[in-house]
Amino acid sequence: MIDLYTFATPNGRKISIALEELQLPYEVHSVNIAKNEQFAADFLRISPNNKIPAIVDRETGVTLMESGAILVYLADTYGPALWGADRWTTLQWLMWQMGGLGPMLGQVHHFVKFNPGKAPYAEARYRDEARRLYGVLDQRLAEVEYLGGTYSIADIASWPWISRYEYQQMDLLEFPNVLRWYKTIAARPTVVRGYDVPAPGQTIPVPASV
Repeated sequence: MIDLYTFATPNGRKISIALEELQLPYEVHSVNIAKNEQFAADFLRISPNNKIPAIVDRETGVTLMESGAILVYLADTYGPALWGADRWTTLQWLMWQMGGLGPMLGQVHHFVKFNPGKAPYAEARYRDEARRLYGVLDQRLAEVEYLGGTYSIADIASWPWISRYEYQQMDLLEFPNVLRWYKTIAARPTVVRGYDVPAPGQTIPVPASV
């Protein structure tokens, strides 16, 4: 049994999707970051950086914060198939998500979605960087079906961030390879279930294709 501490953010959804893919038993603990529950002393003992997601694996005694580290742990411990066709290829795209796609799209959410008009320079800077990263993703997916060659933790890490393309004011129709990949993953029953975990009833946004 794994205790999952999560909330309805892209990072939070990564882990519930991975747990559904692995068919592992887990118990969900909601940490409402809108109410600052991430600063509670009990949660800080699990996640000292006061961020979700975090897990406690009751079987092994392992406690982890940081979504990338959790995905690596889950793949190594319970699901080597989630390393995709090649471990190092998958790892580099996982690091790309952790170091680029997630942080930059998060800045778009902050400036463009939630604080529009307050910092035009920042809005333009992060929107442009988001478009560049979408282009990188589209080029990679023109060459392979999934980021790691086959479906992997790199896809699980990246897909929830793309699921907020509307927040980022991105038109997936401009990125046909991303659109194909996004809709394929969105149709996986495990992804549907994992997406629903942090906020039951929310529908996965899927644009109509041309």
